[in-house]
Amino acid sequence: MSDAIKVGFVPLASAARGILVVFCDEGLKVGPATAKALGGASELVKRAAAAGSFKGKSGAALDILAPEGLKAERLIVIGTGKASSLKGNDFLKFGGMAASKLKAVSQSMTILAELPDGAMSGEQAVAIASGLRLRAYKFDRYKTKKKDGEEGALRADVSLAVGDAAAAKKAFASAGAVVDGVIIARDLVNEPPNVLFPEEFARRAGQLRKLGVRIEVLDVKAMQKLGMGALLGVGQGSARPSRTVIMRWDGGKKGEAPVAFVGKGVCFDTGGISIKPAGSMEDMKGDMGGAACVVGLMHALAARKAKVNVVGAIGLVENMPDGNAQRPGDIVTSMSGQTIEIINTDAEGRLVLADVLWYVAKKTKPKFMVDLATLTGAIVVALGTDHAGMFSNNDELAERLLAAGIESGEKVWRLPLGPEYDKLIDSQFADMKNTGGRHGGSITAAQFLQRFVDGTPWAHLDIAGTAMGAPKTDINQSWGSGYGVRLLDRLVADHYERK
Repeated sequence: MSDAIKVGFVPLASAARGILVVFCDEGLKVGPATAKALGGASELVKRAAAAGSFKGKSGAALDILAPEGLKAERLIVIGTGKASSLKGNDFLKFGGMAASKLKAVSQSMTILAELPDGAMSGEQAVAIASGLRLRAYKFDRYKTKKKDGEEGALRADVSLAVGDAAAAKKAFASAGAVVDGVIIARDLVNEPPNVLFPEEFARRAGQLRKLGVRIEVLDVKAMQKLGMGALLGVGQGSARPSRTVIMRWDGGKKGEAPVAFVGKGVCFDTGGISIKPAGSMEDMKGDMGGAACVVGLMHALAARKAKVNVVGAIGLVENMPDGNAQRPGDIVTSMSGQTIEIINTDAEGRLVLADVLWYVAKKTKPKFMVDLATLTGAIVVALGTDHAGMFSNNDELAERLLAAGIESGEKVWRLPLGPEYDKLIDSQFADMKNTGGRHGGSITAAQFLQRFVDGTPWAHLDIAGTAMGAPKTDINQSWGSGYGVRLLDRLVADHYERK
C-alpha cells in the first residue's frame, strides 16, 4: 500500500534530520538522549517555553523555527504531561500531533522516542508511528486543483529514534497492517456512490485474495436460491444488483470454529419510497461504514497473519426509489423463514443484516458474531459521536468489547435489550415489522436483529455517529473515520487469537 508518510526506525543516538521532535513532561524535563541531542539549545527551549506559556502539559506543543545551535530546521517539543497519567492511546495522539506539523512538501523528520525516564517502550514508539500515518491520511483523489492555502497530502520521511530499532520495526509490521486496514475502510467510506456500488465494492473486497483470504461472492441468483428475501427487497429498486461477500481467513487451528464480523453495506441510501429529505442526503454514501470496517479488519488480520479463524460477511445494496422498489406495506420472507412487514423503507439496514447474520450463524457456526452498521439516527441523538452504541445477548462478549474500546480509543457504550421491546416491532400481518417507531429506535432495531442470530453469542454496534462525519481528532482528519478496525483487531488479539 502506497503511503505519503514513510516511517523507519533508527537507534536512539542517530543524528537528527530535518524537523526534530522531542518530548518533555510538565516540568520541561527531557530524557538523557534528548538532552544530549539538544545540547546548548536546551536554554532556547526554556526561553521559548516561558515566552509561549508552554508548560509541557499533555497535548501541548512548542514549535521553534530555525533553532539556534541545532542543525534541525525546526524543533518541536511535545508535552506528555505527568508520567503517571500516560495511557497507551496518548502515544497515538503524540504521533498525530507530530504529523500535524508537516506540510504538503517532501520533508524529513526525526522523532526522539524518549520520555524523561528513558527510551519509550517498543509498543509506545509503534503507537507514535501509527498515529503519524493515521493523521497523515487525506482523501483528495478527485481534486484536480487546490485552493489557495489548501494543503495536499503530507509527504515525509520520518525516522523514529528508539531504544531497540529492530524490535520496533518488527512490531510495526503488525501495527502497520492495522493502520492499512483503517485506511482501506476510510477510502471505502469516502468514495462517491457512483464509483462504489455493490459490484465494485465486492470487487475491491476480492482483492483480499492476495493476502490469502478466501472470497465467495453471492449474486442475486444465489441469494434468491438461499431465500434472502429481506436483503433482496432492499436492493430491488436499484439498477445496481445486490451482492453478499463472504470472506474467510484461516489462521487458526483447522476445524476450530471461527469468530465472525458482519457489516451493513448500503452503498447509497435514498430511503427508498420512504425517501429522505434532500438536505445532507449526499452523506448517505457512507451508509456502508459497517461493511467498510469489516473489509478493513479482514485486511488487518490477514496482513498480520493473525492466528485465528475469521469470517467476514457484508451485504451490499443500494436503496433506490424506482417503480420496482419495495413499498411500505410489503411483506418479505427472510432467509430464516420469518416474515417482515415493511413499515418504512428507510429502515433498510436491519433487513440487509437479518439475512447476512442468519447466513453466517447457520453456515459457519461461529464462536460469536459482531455486526457493525450505520443503523439509526437515534444512536447519534443518544450518544453523540464519541461512542458507538453496543447491544449484546452475551455479557462476556460485551465486557470484552467495552475493554477493547477503552484500549483502542474506539469506545462503545452498552444499551439495553429486553422482551418488553419486542411488542414494539410485533406486526398484525407478519412475524414482525421493520420499525417500532421513534421511541427507543436504536433499541428496537437491535431487538429486531437479535431475532436472526439463532442463539449465537452476538453483539451489534450502531456506528452511525462514529463511522462518518464525526469530529476531527489528533489521528483522523477524514470524513470517513475507519471506525471499528482498531477496536475489533484489539478484541481478537486480546481474547481469541492463538498465542
